[in-house]
Amino acid sequence: MEHPLLQSIVEEVLQQLSEKQATLEQDLIPIAVSARHVHVSEKDLAVLFGASYQLRIKKRLSQPNQFAAEETVTIAGPKGTIERVRVLGPVRKQTQVEVSITDAKKLGLDPPLRQSGHLNGSSPVTIIGPKGSLYLHEGLIIAQSHIHTNPADAKKFGFEDGGFVTVRVDTARPITFERVLVRVSPSYMTEMHIDTDEANTGLIQTGQPGRIIMHRQPQNIQGSPNIKDFPEERSNHQVFGGKLLTDHEVQRFPGKNIYIKKMSIVTPLARDTARITGKKIVIIDA
Repeated sequence: MEHPLLQSIVEEVLQQLSEKQATLEQDLIPIAVSARHVHVSEKDLAVLFGASYQLRIKKRLSQPNQFAAEETVTIAGPKGTIERVRVLGPVRKQTQVEVSITDAKKLGLDPPLRQSGHLNGSSPVTIIGPKGSLYLHEGLIIAQSHIHTNPADAKKFGFEDGGFVTVRVDTARPITFERVLVRVSPSYMTEMHIDTDEANTGLIQTGQPGRIIMHRQPQNIQGSPNIKDFPEERSNHQVFGGKLLTDHEVQRFPGKNIYIKKMSIVTPLARDTARITGKKIVIIDA
């Protein structure tokens, strides 16, 4: 004989477990390990490989329209060289070389940690191809760990373009990546990129998932509510004083608006709880 109350409790527990699993899966993101490589401009490609040269596709990469080329080059610095560095295509507006810290030490160079494409003031490097060589006064960087994602997935994860997230990877040697830059574009497939040094430290292989454990609000997000949007409450509001806003704090916080400082960290579950409960997370200037 069935007991309706017991059946109802079981169904509710199963529903909660299902919702929890969906939340966990939503917070997972695939990781790709990026080895040293070179992006070349059309002009520099001609210097290295000859006039009117076209890159040949060796392997398609996970990001749309990106590929590893058949072509390789040698990169050189004051203390050494690294041969057979893969060229990635298609050609770009500006030549850029991305290496790990270990590679940089072998070259005898000290490149900065940078977002791809931000080359002003970066390290010099020499690139040697089969037809010629060139010296870049700037162009060598250590790529900052970052996430490529498209607008649909960004909405699902609660990402903001230019924001930062913290990602934990559970391996035999667990590791947490902080200040992982988020880059949003319709042309991206969702994936986190790290270099070989970072992968070796955490025993990470391409395809392994990382878990998003917290978000850091960008300091200037277009469309994000700010205290100035609520003038009637400027002089009389309670500010969340902690560094990490969780779903529990959202549930306990009085009022419809939760005021946080720019550097406060908001967990993904806190964002979801705020949305479900009809509360707004409001950034204040101080």
